[in-house]
Amino acid sequence: MYRTRNLGELRKQNVGEEVILSGWIQKIRNLGGMIFIDLRDEDGITQIVINNENLQEKANSLAKESCVQVEGKVVERTSKNLKMPTGEIEVVANKIEVLGACKSELPFEINTGEDVREDLRLEYRFLDLRNEKLHKNILLRSKILKELRDKMDELGFYEIQTPILANSSPEGARDYLVPSRLNPGEFYALPQAPQQFKQLLMVSGFNKYFQIAPCFRDEDPRADRAPGEFYQLDFEMAFSSQEDVFQVIENVVPHVFEKFTNWNVDKGPFIRIPYKEAMEKYGIDKPDLRNPLIIQDVTSLFENTEFNAFKNKNVKIIVVENGAEQGRKFFDRMNEFAVEECSAKGLAWTKLNKDKQMEGGIAKFITDDIKEKLQSEFNVKENSALFFIADELKVAQKIAGLVRIELGKRLNLIQKNVYKFCFIVDFPMYELSDEGKIEFSHNPFSMPQGGLDALNTMDPLDILAYQYDLVCNGYEMASGAVRNHSPETMVKAFEIAGYSEEDVKNRFGALYNAFQYGTPPHAGAAPGVDRMVMLISDSQNIREVIAFPKNKRARDLLMRAPSTVSNEQLKDVHIKLDI
Repeated sequence: MYRTRNLGELRKQNVGEEVILSGWIQKIRNLGGMIFIDLRDEDGITQIVINNENLQEKANSLAKESCVQVEGKVVERTSKNLKMPTGEIEVVANKIEVLGACKSELPFEINTGEDVREDLRLEYRFLDLRNEKLHKNILLRSKILKELRDKMDELGFYEIQTPILANSSPEGARDYLVPSRLNPGEFYALPQAPQQFKQLLMVSGFNKYFQIAPCFRDEDPRADRAPGEFYQLDFEMAFSSQEDVFQVIENVVPHVFEKFTNWNVDKGPFIRIPYKEAMEKYGIDKPDLRNPLIIQDVTSLFENTEFNAFKNKNVKIIVVENGAEQGRKFFDRMNEFAVEECSAKGLAWTKLNKDKQMEGGIAKFITDDIKEKLQSEFNVKENSALFFIADELKVAQKIAGLVRIELGKRLNLIQKNVYKFCFIVDFPMYELSDEGKIEFSHNPFSMPQGGLDALNTMDPLDILAYQYDLVCNGYEMASGAVRNHSPETMVKAFEIAGYSEEDVKNRFGALYNAFQYGTPPHAGAAPGVDRMVMLISDSQNIREVIAFPKNKRARDLLMRAPSTVSNEQLKDVHIKLDI
């Protein structure tokens, strides 16, 4: 028996008990006649007292983070620490056994709160995971996964696993390819999502499918996006509409957030914002609704302006109430941010002071007529700061969106301790690439609004899709769509994006074939598990909620992957390197 108690369990009522405890040495304090050890496991910390001379010699040889077993008696502490759950007791040791020795020099201190270079933490992730906050994040993730499964089961969904070795398909990111030993020159692809499989399950007659699905995309990492692989709560429903999907999300997501946080959580039905409106008002398709600032279009006010920077441009404005109280340095720094971080040509600004006069920045270009319209039509009040962004429409929207976010941060406008959700709906079916080619803007398997008739008669760039995103506090939390279940509509949709019917048969042969055999209408979505845990745990980086993440260069520093392999291994899979 290695222990009779966990280290966080002991209380005053346990005084007098003989116990066996096991854990890691967090701290050792030698006070001469006595040695105190803070012994830690994932349940908590208990103070161990060593006043036996024979044991003291052994204790002095122990290194921090060694794994030890202690036998002793629970006694009441004379100097209590009521900040600790076990702070009223301590254990007087009569025996110590080293279960796993630790090197005397650690690569970094654990649980000190000191900054440690992330790559070093990832190289020694097994030590990093002993840090209390990180350890709790991983345990929280486990609980969240269980709650998601329980809730989906309650709603009548079946958990069905889909293959990891799949086929390559154009779904928006680079595939990870796996060479086939048994089929020379051919490759599997790790699925970017179980998209085709879950649609095939609908054709197979399953009403409701879900799984905690691993997804693999060769994308550059970000603070909110893990490189290589991530997990999502993938679900699909037959005979369902966009409304049915929204009801599932509104049932599941706030329930899980409420269970694991004490913050205020939006309840359904969530606000719905068309994509076009989101880009106009927030400059981004994942708006943080905790930020009260709104972008407005004032292009019409500057049609005859003498200010060259605004001529023939789309002009956006962000009005900050009481922002006129900020000094010149604040405005200069915001201009630096716009130029350096947003690639803007500049950030024009002015103030409407308490006397309703324009001052500072571009005040001389704000005529009385423009000032009057700003107050009457755009609700600009005295003592406000006005920030202007002028450029081509999409560029102006993007820059204004980034400026809005930064103003919210710098002026401390972001509402605290709340989770605000919204659906972004009515995404465009297609968009133009940088090369001017029509391509899918979202999920290529989505149903266009208006169906086949819209594809045949409308300008592709005017076609909307039954596609939607769930957004929480400025993060995309889920993506989904009503699926295209008609083979004719599917072929036409891909034809517009430059794929022939033969391409569709070759790339999506299983779906194309299945759609010939009585396919029900179906729809679904896929909330991101990693981001969900990141938000609930109030972590700033997605790597803090993944047990063994990769670094910013998509390297696993612990397992040293990716790595080279032997020529024999390459020969097995019929590959020659050309590097």
